Amino acid sequence: MHSFDIRTKIYYGEGALDRLTQIPYKKVLIITDPFVVQSGMIMMISSRLEEAQIEFDVFKDVVPDPPIEKVVKGVKVVLEYQPEAIVAVGGGSAIDSAKAIREFARQMGNMKQVALIAIPTTSGTGSEVTSFSVISDPEEHRKYPLVSDDLLPTEAILDAELTRSVPPAITADTGMDVFTHALEAYVSTDSTEFSAALSEKAIEICGTFLLRAYLDGNDTHARKKMHIASCLAGLAFNAASLGINHSLAHQLGARFHIPHGRANAMLLPHIIEYNSMITKNSRSQKTYPRQVEKYCTVARLLGVQNFNTVTTIRALVAWVQFNLREMDIPLSISQTGKCTRAEYFQAISDMAEAALEDACTATNPRIPNKDDIMEIYEKLW
Repeated sequence: MHSFDIRTKIYYGEGALDRLTQIPYKKVLIITDPFVVQSGMIMMISSRLEEAQIEFDVFKDVVPDPPIEKVVKGVKVVLEYQPEAIVAVGGGSAIDSAKAIREFARQMGNMKQVALIAIPTTSGTGSEVTSFSVISDPEEHRKYPLVSDDLLPTEAILDAELTRSVPPAITADTGMDVFTHALEAYVSTDSTEFSAALSEKAIEICGTFLLRAYLDGNDTHARKKMHIASCLAGLAFNAASLGINHSLAHQLGARFHIPHGRANAMLLPHIIEYNSMITKNSRSQKTYPRQVEKYCTVARLLGVQNFNTVTTIRALVAWVQFNLREMDIPLSISQTGKCTRAEYFQAISDMAEAALEDACTATNPRIPNKDDIMEIYEKLW
């Protein structure tokens, strides 16, 4: 027997932020990053809390790839302030930090249940509706995905107005993160008809609106659509989990500080080839694994279905590579300038072992071994 549910209440569309004037909490802690405060974006949140006469304080010590030490600092603030609700404002790092902080504070302190309201300012992680949180240990160069239903936000507020100031490079990285979430959830071994429907819609939206949002940040319609796609993809992978694209990307982020969405995007062509076992040298065969049929469905959704299965998979890979070039995303590690060849190849063995242990690997449609992972990393250079 299986089950499917969406526990997070989602508010979206015009004026979605006005929900903050209606929340049933009188004491709130905002968790965000310095940019949201310095840019004045925080006023879009604080003004509504003030209007509703809700007491609030701000914890703004969030950094990318949330390290354990910052989470510990946030836990201390929560235990001292004792809010009724936490409002997380920012990208995936802010929302992931808030999830971990709330959960560890609950475990450590004698606290009542604290609500979590997630307000994403980027269209990427889908963290506002998932039971995942990724925190990092800089000393060990590792990222640790936390997975628990206790991490699920109580509410999510999707207001695309918050994404208007996102620069093109981050729009590209986060947009490809959305696409990767949707695609990995779609071919996951835990995919169901329910999660697949969410994935398909997110993929369709990305195919139409991602490049538009990148090319014109003021295209509000494209921004709104990508904000919805991010949430749909988050719901999809929360139900179906992900695969080795994310397992490998987590290690690239932890070791070489490559932005998560960018790492996913760079890996994606290689992962499609690995999972489908189809490369430019492949010949047609009578039967294909389930994931190949699903990749072909994705190609059809994107309008790149080709003459036969092999050419359709090649067309899907080419579509991904085309979008990376159009959005100025590197296709290889060597193009990022983040490390030398020697540094990268020295790290491959350790990264491969960590990727195999990553929680996302369990639902990949093809079971990898260490040599498989190392080969993908080598091709990525």
